[in-house]
Amino acid sequence: MSEVIKVGMADMKTCRGDDGVTTLGLGSCVGIAIRDPGTGIGGLVHVMLPDSSEIKNNTNRPKFADTGIEDLVNAVVRMGANRSRLVAKIAGGAQMFAFGGKSDMIRVGERNVLASKKKLAELRIPILAEDTGDSYGRTVIFYPKTGEFYIRSVGKPEKII
Repeated sequence: MSEVIKVGMADMKTCRGDDGVTTLGLGSCVGIAIRDPGTGIGGLVHVMLPDSSEIKNNTNRPKFADTGIEDLVNAVVRMGANRSRLVAKIAGGAQMFAFGGKSDMIRVGERNVLASKKKLAELRIPILAEDTGDSYGRTVIFYPKTGEFYIRSVGKPEKII
């Protein structure tokens, strides 16, 4: 029997086999799913902020796109994933509140998506699919064995990317 492992905010989990990983309530946060298609090993990180260098004395590495993605890659490689085969899918990064200005403080979702894409590019991990932006939250379930990334949003049909 497969298990779906919960990933909290600013959290990261890995799995293999028929197991999956899920995270609830991606608003401006971004869920980055990474897998090795050859082994079916993968995981999910729920990032809240783009850059760890903006906050001093913070030890919660999964909270940030730059350190969270790096830690997820290292974790799946330790489990036996082949670094050169890793691929990614991303979801979230919504603009949850309507404001007139374009302040960076308000555009957290967009900044999280850009930072996630930048880090994945630095690590040479291709993004196979994404469901980002807009103004609604998402709940996701990722199955590394198949690569299916289910996206659920209130009032919208379920998507699989």
